Amino acid sequence: MNVLPDKKAAPAEASSPARPTRAEAEGAVRTLILWAGDNPDREGLGETPSRVVRSYEEFYAGYQQDPVEILRTTFEETEGYDEMVVLKDITFESHCEHHMVPVIGKAYVAYLPDKRVVGISKLVRVVEAYSKRLQIQEKMTAQIANAINDTLHPKGVAVVVQGEHQCMTTRGVHKPGVGMVTSTMLGAFRSDAATRREFLAIIGQQL
Repeated sequence: MNVLPDKKAAPAEASSPARPTRAEAEGAVRTLILWAGDNPDREGLGETPSRVVRSYEEFYAGYQQDPVEILRTTFEETEGYDEMVVLKDITFESHCEHHMVPVIGKAYVAYLPDKRVVGISKLVRVVEAYSKRLQIQEKMTAQIANAINDTLHPKGVAVVVQGEHQCMTTRGVHKPGVGMVTSTMLGAFRSDAATRREFLAIIGQQL
């Protein structure tokens, strides 16, 4: 097992204003309930501000997670294994940064090891760290790939994300069932067409 040296990660986002208190957050939910036309003090809504704030702690837990730290522990005892490692069907739940409604889908992650590998649960946690934020799918796809590439320094990284965006299915154009596919290919997956085709065949995708 190898623990990569500490490396100060660059901030993923621009610096934000000070975080509001829980009471302020609950007050904001009350305001939204009033704006929607309901009474936040009626029986069914009395505990809603508290519940919404607690749910936000789950929805946006990725802001409290460092993908670089997640990937720091690696293993070198691989008996020379140097073929691609692929994780399929990683389910995720994210939220669109434009309308704050859910994006639900699956991610497919692969890398070509260069002397060391990482525990597969760590790859899932990296997907979780980036998906549990306000996102656009294109950026999330690139963030996952770049974190793996910049931390593990493999021969290549490939990430494909499929998502259904409720900002389009439940509002706006109202088109349920429409899925979006994004991909980021780095290293050998970008430069070697055969490697890229092998990965896409494994995950059953055509791009």
